[in-house]
Amino acid sequence: MQTVETLNEGLKRAYTLKITAKDIDSRVDAELKRVAPTVRMPGFRPGKVPANLVRKMHGEALMQDALNTSIQQGIQDLIAEHKLRPALQPSVSLDDGYELGKDADVKVELEVLPDVPTPAIDNLKLERLTVPADEAVVQEQLQKFADQQKRWEEADAAYDAKTGDLVVLDFVGKVDGVAFDGGTGEDMSVEIGSGRLIPGFEEQVVGVKAGDERQINVTFPEDYQAKELAGKAATFDLTVKTVKTAGETKIDDELATSLGLQSLEQLTGLLKGQIEQELNGLTRTHMKRKLLDQLAEGHDFEVPPSMVEAEFEQIWQQLQHEATHEEDPAAALAEMESERDDYRKIAERRVRLGLLLSEIGQANGVEVSQQEMNRLIAQAAQQYGPEDRKRFLQYIQQEPMAAAQLRAPLYEDKVVDFLFEKAEVSDREVTRAELEAAIESEEGFSTGTHTHDHENHKPKAAKKAAPKKAKASADDAKELEAADIEPAAPGDELVEAEPVKKAATKKAPAKKAAAAEPAAEAAPAEEAAPAPAKKPAAKKKPAADTAE
Repeated sequence: MQTVETLNEGLKRAYTLKITAKDIDSRVDAELKRVAPTVRMPGFRPGKVPANLVRKMHGEALMQDALNTSIQQGIQDLIAEHKLRPALQPSVSLDDGYELGKDADVKVELEVLPDVPTPAIDNLKLERLTVPADEAVVQEQLQKFADQQKRWEEADAAYDAKTGDLVVLDFVGKVDGVAFDGGTGEDMSVEIGSGRLIPGFEEQVVGVKAGDERQINVTFPEDYQAKELAGKAATFDLTVKTVKTAGETKIDDELATSLGLQSLEQLTGLLKGQIEQELNGLTRTHMKRKLLDQLAEGHDFEVPPSMVEAEFEQIWQQLQHEATHEEDPAAALAEMESERDDYRKIAERRVRLGLLLSEIGQANGVEVSQQEMNRLIAQAAQQYGPEDRKRFLQYIQQEPMAAAQLRAPLYEDKVVDFLFEKAEVSDREVTRAELEAAIESEEGFSTGTHTHDHENHKPKAAKKAAPKKAKASADDAKELEAADIEPAAPGDELVEAEPVKKAATKKAPAKKAAAAEPAAEAAPAEEAAPAPAKKPAAKKKPAADTAE
């Protein structure tokens, strides 16, 4: 097999492999010897079918398989001989004029990983912002949770509904005297003062009694999600079924046992565990961003354009998906387009950080064990049904790129933990609000010279720092789930499925995908160099063009 380098510019490489017809034919002969004894044909005893007949019957398929095998072997030899480290799968194509049985000219194009300079990690300094999960915080969460477990008691028929009460009613909504779609319902529960319905609705329910019939007048907000109702005046004909008042919900063992737990002590312990884990997660998020900022500021080197493009496409697809759920999708998409270059910079930063973390991990012996990898694969497989699960496991086994992508997030976390241990860390106690504000203020990404923020119409980083729901450990989560407990984080409220709701206030497109954190598939990149596609059809590009 002859190899000719046709391009060597920056990180781009291109080669032509000449696979001779003789080499292909020799592979076909070897395969014939292997399969001939198993071929059955009328008129011949098993194993006695002449090789020339087998070639006549299956020659084209055998030649195609031999060509494919030769291409795979040729690329593996090419990578080994030139000590290449492909960034993504090589692009492989046959010469347009190729015919089976003749010499094959195979074009191989790829980008290689850069020589990453030895990362500077000896002088890392980080501040760890911590929030104590003190008794007051736990009690506050307990109270919020208790408030969500209101026990409604039906009031007397003569009782006038007040703010804080629950009114159960039937309703018919009309615009210009005509009932509109989705404006009719029965047994809707309205908690007066909750602010969940359109402005003016709840206020006009104050004072009703069970059995009352009342017509109220409201105006839908200009930004109401149903565009045909936005800004329009409407009436609602109400029939009040019952009025309920909130009974006292005590924070005691009875509350805990009603949820399937043994005691208030157990409930308190579970909630405290959730709070601690959530606060620890916020602390880690802040530290990690500071760490990545230091790495990004201290290192600048060329990164493979193909990896940047793949990362950018992932970011862009997520943003497009989020834009479709905005109140004004067209405006959200227009804003995205105006910031396209900034998102590409975010993608480049993420790839560079991924390569840096990979280099740090490999230089310091950070590894993902086979046991950890098996656990990752098993967890990922659980999202599929039995048959699809088998195909997924086969895919992971056959595609090194897929396995590398699955492995990368855990590898990254382990490298980050290693760097935390090496860094000089100082602790500072803050409030939860201060920690969240610090994370929010860092949602812009730093390229080392410029910081982009939302106020300047630049992309904000992205991952939402403060999760809405507290997260528990695995054991705690099971107990909480069994007890049907989902305590709200500060500011959360129980939301009921009501037919008419106040439209949620939405901001500019959430930039979650643009978090200035390393691209998962970049770490460790050395393992993400799979062989070419298994069946490259003649005159067509094999599937190896696609970096899946």
